Amino acid sequence: MRVQPIITLAVILAIPMMSCKKAEKKAMEKKVVGEEVTYSADNVNMKGYLAYDANQQGKRPGILVVHEWWGHNDYARHRADMLAELGYVALAVDMYGDGKTADHPEDAMKFAMAVAQNMDGAKARFEKAMEILKANPNTDGTKIAAIGYCFGGGVVLNMARMGEDLKGVVSFHGSIATATPASKGSVKAKLLVCNGADDKFVTAEQIEDFKKEMDEGGATYTFKNYEGAVHSFTNPGADSTGQKFNMPLAYNAAADSASWSEMKTFFAEIFK
Repeated sequence: MRVQPIITLAVILAIPMMSCKKAEKKAMEKKVVGEEVTYSADNVNMKGYLAYDANQQGKRPGILVVHEWWGHNDYARHRADMLAELGYVALAVDMYGDGKTADHPEDAMKFAMAVAQNMDGAKARFEKAMEILKANPNTDGTKIAAIGYCFGGGVVLNMARMGEDLKGVVSFHGSIATATPASKGSVKAKLLVCNGADDKFVTAEQIEDFKKEMDEGGATYTFKNYEGAVHSFTNPGADSTGQKFNMPLAYNAAADSASWSEMKTFFAEIFK
C-alpha cells in the first residue's frame, strides 16, 4: 500500500515563518565596510580610514581612532573595524599627514614630536577629522567620542584638555603628561584612561600629577591600572617590536580584553 505524506496546517504555516526568520537573520548580519578618506588641514594632506556596518539602519555614534606613534597603520584600521562591528561609525585618523608611518623608533619619535610641538596644528588636524566623521550620513553628529593608543592616547587626552566637544575619550597605554594642562572647567568630555601598571613610560609621579590636574579641573574621569601590563599591551605585535628594538613593549591579552570591555561599558553610558 502506498503511503501519502501528511502535511499538517502547522507545517504549512511554519514555512513562511521560517523564510521570514532567514530573511531577518540575513538583514541582521554585519557587513563592515572600510573606505579610504582624504582631507586637508594645517596645510597637510591626510589619509584616513572610515569603517561602518552597511547593514545597520539609522544614525549611530561616531568614534575617532588616533594611532600609535608608528603612524596610521593597519592596527589603527583594525580597531576602527572592531568599533564598526560594535555598531559605531569609526574614523582612523591620520595625524602625521600623507598616511606616513615609521619603521624605526627614531622616525616615530620625530613624527610624534613634530605634532606635540605644534598643538594648534594638531588641534586643526583633529577637528578636520571630526568634521569628516560628522558629515558621514551614518553618523549621529551629536554623539562623538575618541580613542587613542600610545601617542594617540596622549593626543585624545590633550584634545579633551583643550575643550573639544566630545562625549568621551579613551586612552589606551597613552602618554598622560602634558605641556598644556587642563584649566578649571575646560574638559567637557568624560575620560577613561587604561594604563599598564608596569608601563616604563608612565611614572607614578605622572599618574599623581594627572589625577591632581583632573581633580582640580573638575573633570569626570576613571583611571584603570592593569597589573602586569606594560606599554602597548593592546597590540599583539608589541612582543616582536619590543624584541626587535629592545624596548619594554609587550602584548597582554587579559589587559587588552579588560580595557576593551571597559571601553564598551563607558560608551554605553556616555551615549545613553
